[in-house]
Formats: sequence, C-alpha cells, structure tokens
Amino acid sequence: MRIFVRPEMLDEGMLAITGDEHHYLSRVRRARPGDTVELVDGAGRRAAATITAITDGATELAVGAPEAVPAAVPLVRAAIPWIKGDRMEWCIEKLVEAGADQIVVWPAARAVVQLDGDRLAARIAKLAAAAQAAARQCGCAHVPSVAAAASLAAAVPSDGLCIVLDPSSNRALEVGGATYVTLVSGPEGGLSPEELESLTACTAVGLGPRIVRAETAPVLATALVRAQTRT
Repeated sequence: MRIFVRPEMLDEGMLAITGDEHHYLSRVRRARPGDTVELVDGAGRRAAATITAITDGATELAVGAPEAVPAAVPLVRAAIPWIKGDRMEWCIEKLVEAGADQIVVWPAARAVVQLDGDRLAARIAKLAAAAQAAARQCGCAHVPSVAAAASLAAAVPSDGLCIVLDPSSNRALEVGGATYVTLVSGPEGGLSPEELESLTACTAVGLGPRIVRAETAPVLATALVRAQTRT
C-alpha cells in the first residue's frame, strides 16, 4: 500500500493520517494494525511505515527513516493540447505510467476544447489529482507536475532537446544523451502550419506508419524515450 503525504510530514517517528489518505487506507484498502505502508512525498522521498492503530478519524503510523529516490534521466516534459472528453484524463494517467516528469497543457489552434479563467484552473486541478492517483498506482515517488501554458511558446523551454510529433515525418524518435527532453504533440486536427513553423528549432519525428489519436501519441513517445534510456 502506498499513500502520499506533504513533504513536511515525511519524517521518522509517529504520524497521524487523516482525510482522503485515511479513507483510502481504512475504507478502500481495508488496512489493519500491523500492515506496512509506503509513504511518498511526491518530491522524490519515501519511507516505510507500519500501521499502529486505526480510528474513525485517523490512521496512526510508525514511520521509518525517509530515503531519497533519484529522479529518472532524462527529464521528460510532455507538452500536450487540450483533448475532448475523458480522453484528456486518460492521457494524463498514461503519461504518468509511461514516465513523464512534467505535463504542460497548451491551447492548440485546432483543439476542440478551449478553457480559461476559473474553468481552466478547475480543470488543471482535476488533472493534477488524476496524475497523483496514477503515480500512487504505478509506484512513482515523483508525482509529475501538471500545468497550463498560455501559448505553445510558453510550453516549450529554450533548453534541452525538443521533439515535435509529426505524422508526416519518417524520422525515428531518438534522444541520444539528452538530459532534458520536451515532447510536443498536437490536437485531433493536428498542428497548424503556424504552430509547425514556430517549432523549427525542434526535431520532427514520426511514430510509425499509423496515425494515432491525440491522447495516444504523447504516451507512445514518452514510453519510447524511457525504453531507450531504461529509466
């Protein structure tokens, strides 16, 4: 069993867990005193703990010494567009499972979904919660960040290797010895000519002979990066 705690809570000694994580342990997993739990802070540390007591309002834990979990290399940033319906949340979950470190959502010109203001903030918060749940499921000590960018330019950093996923390209995805990789993918309608023009500093690669869905392409690309680097 694994739960997330705030970084300031992860320390050796006794700890009382309340709220959603207490509900997860006591109701969902039906944990009992004596069961072992892994605590992670989402920022790269974890600790082993043993449940000492469970009450209606809290789960009591005896926590061992925390240890640092090295971050995978390269750092993978997925710059993805807004995608229609529940496929967006699916994409976030699978990006976490595949090994993305950062997820940035950008407003593609041809994206069906366009959000701003309170709706944007609420949607990003929901996607961040989905990322944390996926990290718990797949054993990540580092929870990928989820953020919104105001533009494509803001979603793509100036440093590291930038790869744009272009179904018209026959070039294979290769990261070499890069330590920071940004993967840029487009929406259901594809990247616009203006967006492609703005990405001339990036390397255009394809993912094979088949055109895959907008929610699938960044997941496949992330998995290919991790397969090449074995981290």
